[in-house]
Amino acid sequence: MGNKKRKKRIRIHREGRSLIAMLTLLIFAINVPMFMYMPTWLSAITLLLTATLLVFVTYFFRNPTRIVEVSDDNLLIAPADGRIVVIEPTVEQEYFHEKRLQVSIFMSPFNVHANWYPIEGTVLVSEHQDGRHQGAWLPKSSTENERSLVVIETASKVQLAVRQIAGAMARRIVTYAKPGHRAQRNEHFGFIKFGSRVDLYLPLDTEIYVKVGEAVTGNETVIGRLN
Repeated sequence: MGNKKRKKRIRIHREGRSLIAMLTLLIFAINVPMFMYMPTWLSAITLLLTATLLVFVTYFFRNPTRIVEVSDDNLLIAPADGRIVVIEPTVEQEYFHEKRLQVSIFMSPFNVHANWYPIEGTVLVSEHQDGRHQGAWLPKSSTENERSLVVIETASKVQLAVRQIAGAMARRIVTYAKPGHRAQRNEHFGFIKFGSRVDLYLPLDTEIYVKVGEAVTGNETVIGRLN
């Protein structure tokens, strides 16, 4: 297995650029009158609070350049930053309708929220479903929360699914994957805003290299291998 790391560059993800621009204008509109008409101490507090908000939002939408190179096409790369919260056989009820090995990654508001393809292949399905916005760490969030399902078929005809799940703070799931699209490593298939979870549904004989509680890095950590 080859897994080479290159120098990373931090950019702002396209999903956050308009929000950051509008927030910057709003902060300017708030702080100019504050400095003109309000006491200095109140103006300073307002500036500090609004600047902190801008820094956090900018940090949330960071988009690091990550390039992974592998010599084994069957290796599965983490589709998201976060922490492994589930590794267990479960019945996937929306597409496969059979037992699959579920691997779930919980993403906190401080993680990078871009989602990468975990393997190369062809996108068979890309479906969005409305739902609730309860805590993404809860097991029932996989079937009750707003979510998006992407099914990929590898060159060896193995099918796996990736599910983006909205959380209590996440109010928008963006999925770029479309049926017929060629899924490629190092490519984003979506983005989830403000706290969320990503589930993988894999064949039961998949070798898993991570454990529950382990932190993983999207498009860097090898989480398993298809048999």
